[in-house]
Amino acid sequence: MLYFAYGSNLHHFQMKRRCKDSIFLKKINLKDFRLTFRSKYRAADIEAKKNSFVPGALFEISKSDEKKLDVYEDFPILYKKYYFSYYGNKVMTYTMVKKTPFKYPTERYLNVVKKGYRDCKLDKKFLIKALQF
Repeated sequence: MLYFAYGSNLHHFQMKRRCKDSIFLKKINLKDFRLTFRSKYRAADIEAKKNSFVPGALFEISKSDEKKLDVYEDFPILYKKYYFSYYGNKVMTYTMVKKTPFKYPTERYLNVVKKGYRDCKLDKKFLIKALQF
């Protein structure tokens, strides 16, 4: 199945450790969403926003990888699944259940996300913009 990562799962080493079957395919943009950080975990989330987009990575993952991600993302308590179509293919990602106010991420978490942006060759200006809320 196809999975869209936009936060700490962009980090290739961490993603491979978490999901052994995962294969990074390419970077893509999720249209009409924006990146933010929230919850007591200060983790990445996406929310609907017209004429905006979230850069991220498309991964091929196995069913067992999905089960591991469900545990990591605390599905369905913290995150729920969101599906979208990318060139006719169904893609799964996670979005937070409770849209709490913005919370600046911890330095440790932010460094993992920054490394992921480098791994996937994403434009860091979107990450910087998400942090200036």
